[in-house]
Amino acid sequence: MSNTLETLNITNPFLQKAWEKSQFKEPTKIQTDAIPEILDGGDVIAESPTGTGKTLAYLLPILEKIDPNQKDPQALIMASSRELVMQIFEEVQKWAEGSGISGASMIGGANVKRQIEKLKKKHPQIIIGTPGRVEELIKTKKLKMHEVKTIVLDEGDQLLVPEHNKTIQSIIKSTLSERQVLLFSATLPPKTEEVGRSFMKDPQVLKVNRTPQKNGKVDHVYVVCDRRDKVKNLEKLSRLKNMKGLAFGKDIGELSVMTEKLEYNRIPVDVLHSEMKKIERQNALQQFRDGKSNLLLATDVAARGLDIKGLTHVIQVDTAEDEDQYLHRAGRTGRAGASGTIVSLVTPGEEKVLKRIVNKLDLTLEKKTFYAGELVDEK
Repeated sequence: MSNTLETLNITNPFLQKAWEKSQFKEPTKIQTDAIPEILDGGDVIAESPTGTGKTLAYLLPILEKIDPNQKDPQALIMASSRELVMQIFEEVQKWAEGSGISGASMIGGANVKRQIEKLKKKHPQIIIGTPGRVEELIKTKKLKMHEVKTIVLDEGDQLLVPEHNKTIQSIIKSTLSERQVLLFSATLPPKTEEVGRSFMKDPQVLKVNRTPQKNGKVDHVYVVCDRRDKVKNLEKLSRLKNMKGLAFGKDIGELSVMTEKLEYNRIPVDVLHSEMKKIERQNALQQFRDGKSNLLLATDVAARGLDIKGLTHVIQVDTAEDEDQYLHRAGRTGRAGASGTIVSLVTPGEEKVLKRIVNKLDLTLEKKTFYAGELVDEK
């Protein structure tokens, strides 16, 4: 297996050991495309669907190039949500094991004094953070950027929006002029690419087919019901055998009401949204990951980029607004070759919207109903 990495010029023994430990058979398309480009030092704009290994596509070459003896930050990875930052941080810890390379997470809402202490004591070579907190630490001269050679914008379409642009530009300008900028996203609107190019030098643009797998591993189904019956159907889905589902809703207030109704009917459920405190969000995710509940209700922003192992179902309580949102949601399951089901709960009016989106994505959509507690073909 290590030979596979060597063909991509990833030669550090600690990375080969971690690769073998992970039991990956071969790199994904985005990894084989991006790793050589990143190792060559060029700027990269990459679009690849969720679940295709984007994090490792930039993390492996970064770890390959880091000098563990240099005790200053050499790479900065930015993400839009706390959850995604922590997820990337965990990957850094896992893949840097035994290398002498350390990472540190810098997220808004957390204790800034503790983060400054972490920088002083750990001397991390990789910083993973949310833009606001990273900029704050740079401006107060607590985070030194003079040795940062690589900057990653993960889920770039969420970062390169008007409200964050000045912050991102300010952070990038604080680094070396010969820096490398990497922009990764599951969906890459033209505007995001345009903004990205404005602070890059002749970036290599890599695009992996954005359509989800059609080989039968991921099923796309829907159930028609009145809006008031959506929570009843969520309850039925939660009772399916071996079900572990992530349900998407748009309105925080509605999600909270649904959570109360499900809990009243003794359905263990967790909820995740941007207005929750950091510790509440961490607890909700951990309980769900630990199997204490098999249903997690979330808004799109809160669940962006999350990788939850063993997720069998993605449930759309509210229909996706467009193809990109549908793909982001669908990409939470069926990852790395596993099977999964996307269930959309739609009113008769929403059925047309769903069909239009799915047709544009060239996916097979099946209508289902509940019978004897099971999800079956409508007859």
